[in-house]
Formats: sequence, structure tokens, C-alpha cells
Amino acid sequence: MRSPLDFAHILDEIPLGILVMDKDLRVVHLNRFFQALTGFSLDMARGIPCKNVLRSSACILNCPVLATHRKDRSISCTSDIINTDRQKLPVRITTAQIMDTQGHLTGYIETIEDLRSSTTNDPEKNVAYSFANIIGRSRKMEMIFQTLPMLAQSDASILITGETGTGKDLVAEAVHQTSQRAGGPFIKINCGALPETLLESEIFGHMKGAFTGAVENKPGRFKLAHNGTIFLTEIGDLPLPLQVKLLTFLDDRIIYPLGATKGFNANVRIIAATHRDLESMVSIGKFRKDLLFRLNVARVHLPPLRERGADIRLLLDHFLNNYTKKQGKKINGFSEPALSVLLNYTYEGNIRELKNIMEYAVNVAQGTRIEADNLPAYILDYEPVQQTLKMPAAEGVTQPPSEHLQMPEARQTDETGQTWSSVQRQMIMNALKTARGKKNKAAQILGMSRSTLWRKIKEHQIE
Repeated sequence: MRSPLDFAHILDEIPLGILVMDKDLRVVHLNRFFQALTGFSLDMARGIPCKNVLRSSACILNCPVLATHRKDRSISCTSDIINTDRQKLPVRITTAQIMDTQGHLTGYIETIEDLRSSTTNDPEKNVAYSFANIIGRSRKMEMIFQTLPMLAQSDASILITGETGTGKDLVAEAVHQTSQRAGGPFIKINCGALPETLLESEIFGHMKGAFTGAVENKPGRFKLAHNGTIFLTEIGDLPLPLQVKLLTFLDDRIIYPLGATKGFNANVRIIAATHRDLESMVSIGKFRKDLLFRLNVARVHLPPLRERGADIRLLLDHFLNNYTKKQGKKINGFSEPALSVLLNYTYEGNIRELKNIMEYAVNVAQGTRIEADNLPAYILDYEPVQQTLKMPAAEGVTQPPSEHLQMPEARQTDETGQTWSSVQRQMIMNALKTARGKKNKAAQILGMSRSTLWRKIKEHQIE
């Protein structure tokens, strides 16, 4: 006698999102890839109308299921879905009817293909000074661009380090999308976002009855990422007990959900990222040395924006073009005072801060150029100073003085050799000229308070 087939297991092995619905378009089953793509588990989605799970524009404009009735065949369309992280993802949806042996309609099946890897082949992005969505042409970034394609083709664990806002998440996803695992899931886990008790269940999963409230089996993120990539961001915040469990997985590649007696062999690649100094954390026992060795097979260090020279101007132009297109505005560039401010600012929040500044400036700009008064007020009031900057470690970790990075004096001048003091003096004089000597109006133009403007007029000896 033949044994019945385990169709749920078969569907889980297919590298496409699969959604099975009844005749009323309510979710009956979904596979592991669909869970990884959308963030919806079977428990969350079962019995819910498919449009509330897919959240696709195709559901509103031209429902693929209804189209199968009109054409009596499978229907395929390119659309998008919104996952539980509120990200819009480009997908290809293929819908077909499910018939019983007598030819009666019993339900529908949809396959969801992730198109993010194909949409990265944008000709505008395939330039000499970029890798996927990462832009730069400084010497440090060119060295990274030479390294990343080689790392993408291997399965070695990667540790990405750098200050907050330098683009670690972007690098991790770019490595995945250009690797042989691009067709598989890319699952991100923020190790600092959840308490330890929830984090273990989220990463490794749990079995029904493993603890109070575990009413159903839950596949962990590692299982959902099977044949794909796991991205462990903020790895420095991973609790020590989970570091041990992660180390065990890196040794034998088997995960054991909470309450399980049988393991699952997960074929995943590990990419980790942190803004902390893991070596200092190891020295005081906050991070396991053997785990650091396992994760640090290949290390990619992203330099802070202040060390990337001409990349600042490149990124300013890039985000200006992006946001002017989104807002439907015609902004051609920057005024000289605005550009001087932007090039002399240190961007402690790195690319993330620069991006936010440009989004704000484009939104408030009224003319065809970004003016100084379109920039956030805190930038106009900024004065470059000698700073001691370092990569933070865990609480209680002291960092050796030799690892401090001194801000170079060269940053006090722009590309034309002007000092910040002379640039600021010229900006104030231009504002006073525009305001016809009225200091209240000049302060508004510069985005300063009246008292700050008076102080700077005295400081720069402006009469």
C-alpha cells in the first residue's frame, strides 16, 4: 500500500511563495517561502481573505483570481505586495484554479515570485562607482567594490562593521542579491530588537506546548531562510546564551526549535553586522571569542562618510535626484552657500543623516535650487570642531586610546580651500544683504535665532 504524500513538505521546498485558497478566496495554506517573503505565518493568515495577506495593487486594480474565470486558464501578472514590515516588494503573481477529480472548482493556488534581484539590473545603477544600490568612488569604497563580488560568490560567513548609518543593511542585501542564493529568502533578524525569551523563539522557532502560549508550531527565521541568507544585524546585542546556540548551529548547521527532539538541517548563509567593537566586548566577556572567529571569516568595514571625501557630493546629487523625482519638483542643484554648508558638515549619522537632510530640503524648497534656508536649522548652526570618534562597544567596555580616530584638520576646509569660518561669514553677509540689513529677517533666512546671529556677527567682526 502506498503512503500518502506530504504535500506541505513538498510546497516548502519550492523556491516560490505559494498561497492556497478556498472558493471564497480565504487562505487555506501557505508555504515557507511565502512566510519569509511576506512575514505572515500560517496561523496569522489562515481563514483571512487573500487580499488582506497579499496586499497587492493587483488585488485592487485587476484581481488575478477573477481573471482566471474570464480566460479559463492560469493568469500571470507583474505587481507588488506589502510585507509585514510595510515594505513594498516587486513580484510576479501567477494564479490558477484547483479542480477535483470530477472537474469541479474547489479553490485557487497562487505563486509569488520575488523580483527584487531582477529589478536591481537598472542601467542607471550599473556604473563604475557602484555595487548594486551602493554608491561611492572614494578609494576606500573602490576597494570594497572590488571585494564584494568575490564574497558574494562564496558561502563564507561575513561580518560587516561600521558606524550607524553607513549602509550595513544595504551591503548585506546587495551581497545576497548578487550571490547564487538570490532566488532564496533574505531574512533579517535584529538581535537587539526583542527580549531574550522572544528572540530565541523568533530565531530558532518552537514546537506546540514548548511553553505557555505556544499553541501552534512556529518555524524560526533560520528555517524560513532555508536555501537563502540570514542577516543578523546588531549581532553585538545578542545575549550570551543565544550566542552559544548560534555557535552550535555554525558547527553542525542543524537548528533545534524550542521543545523539539529532532533538528532541522538549515542550508543558510550567515551575514552579521554591528556598530560595536566586538574585540573589546570579547576582552570583558560580553561576546564569545569563538563565535567572533566563526562570524569573522570575511570582514567588510564600511568607512564613515567623513572619511569618504568626494563621495559626499556624489551622494548629495544622488539623493537630490531621487527626491525631486518623487516630489515632482524641478530642482537643478544647490546654491553656493547651501553646498558649502553641506560639504563642511561632518554627518555623525552618516549616509542615513545625509539622506534625511536631502529629503527635508527637497520638501521645503520653493525654487529651482536648494538654498541654505532650505536646510535644517541645526546644520546652519553647526561649527566644525576637533572630535574624538570611536566605534562604540557594549556598556561597560572601555576602548584603548590607540583606536580613537582623530578628525583630520583638512575637513575644516572645503574643496576650494575655504575655511568654514570664511564660508559662514560670507553666508551671514549674503543674508544681511538680502534682508537689507534687517537682522530679524537675516536670522530667519539663515535658520538661526536672533541671539545666535548677533553672536556670530560679533565673532566674525561684521559691520
